[in-house]
Amino acid sequence: MSYTHVLVAVAVSPESHRLVEKAVSIVRPVNGRITLITLASDPEIYNQFAAPMMENLRELMLEETQLFLAELADKAGYPVANTVIATGELSEHILNLCGHQDVDLVICGNHNQGFFNKAVSSAKAVIASSKIDVLLVPLI
Repeated sequence: MSYTHVLVAVAVSPESHRLVEKAVSIVRPVNGRITLITLASDPEIYNQFAAPMMENLRELMLEETQLFLAELADKAGYPVANTVIATGELSEHILNLCGHQDVDLVICGNHNQGFFNKAVSSAKAVIASSKIDVLLVPLI
């Protein structure tokens, strides 16, 4: 089966480069599209007592995430059609993008820490709620 639009759930982590490489290897033969999605980090979970500084920290973390997505896209060796920084439940955003942008494959990393743990949980929700194929890539 050929996939023409692959959605890749990434994190600000070196392992994300492997996920993008996998997506490129899948879409390149058919001249398909790649969209990257990540969750914005919420600084409030780090320190609830620093409320006056939260807005600056939020902006800094968003900028860092945008720069990382730009780096992923730049190093992909293939055009990345779109990047999305989401908040909240990742699976909801994945399902929404799949439904509105004709995504036919979702790629997530299979990792036991942090974001990738959420991505795997989101992949389970996507599998349970849609007919979109989901590829879990081991990141060990």
